[in-house]
Amino acid sequence: MPKKKKVISRSKILWVEGRWNRSNSFVPTLRNKGFNVDSVSTGKEALTKVKKENHALVVVDAASMRTSGKRICLSLREQLNGKPILLICDPKRQAQNIEPYANVVLTLPFTARKLVNRINPLMPGDSGRKLKAGPVRLNLERKQVTCYGKKTSLTPRLVRLLRMLIEAEGEVVDREELFKKVWVTEYTGDTRTLDVHISWLRRAIEKDPRKPKILKTIRGVGYRLDV
Repeated sequence: MPKKKKVISRSKILWVEGRWNRSNSFVPTLRNKGFNVDSVSTGKEALTKVKKENHALVVVDAASMRTSGKRICLSLREQLNGKPILLICDPKRQAQNIEPYANVVLTLPFTARKLVNRINPLMPGDSGRKLKAGPVRLNLERKQVTCYGKKTSLTPRLVRLLRMLIEAEGEVVDREELFKKVWVTEYTGDTRTLDVHISWLRRAIEKDPRKPKILKTIRGVGYRLDV
């Protein structure tokens, strides 16, 4: 029986990483998952590439180049015509106020699964409008979640909350971090409204919301999506 051909994404990713990082690179994993990835070793090479070719996303692995990545992102931003940049940082070298230069910032360490969950919404086509984790399917455009065959419409705030949990799949997300980013506030003195929204999400995705098996409470810390 002939081997089934792997479906390759037509949209290309440009990956910028230091030469000495090859053994720890995420590039082979992404290619195995069907992503079309070009790889270069310097910011200068990246600038040449984006001028000649059409990439849907640029990933700058600043950690592998032992830099904050701010200067590279700024140079690329001027050439990308609004296309997104994902920046990978080493916590020891992470620059302040990097958000204006990169659409998404990931700080090491993180899993390949988390990386894919952050890349998918940045890519054009259906992958940019839908997120998935196990049986959970979140349609960002329609503001709907489907799980175990049940489809539920969500408020914009519930969409943002579920999106954060999906993007951190398998990892605990701190209560205060969720509250700050979903409610866009620095005040975290009363996060009880977060608990209410979590209960609404559980009604949408759990078979038995009273005994949640997907959206777990990590006592004293926050919440984790286990799928």
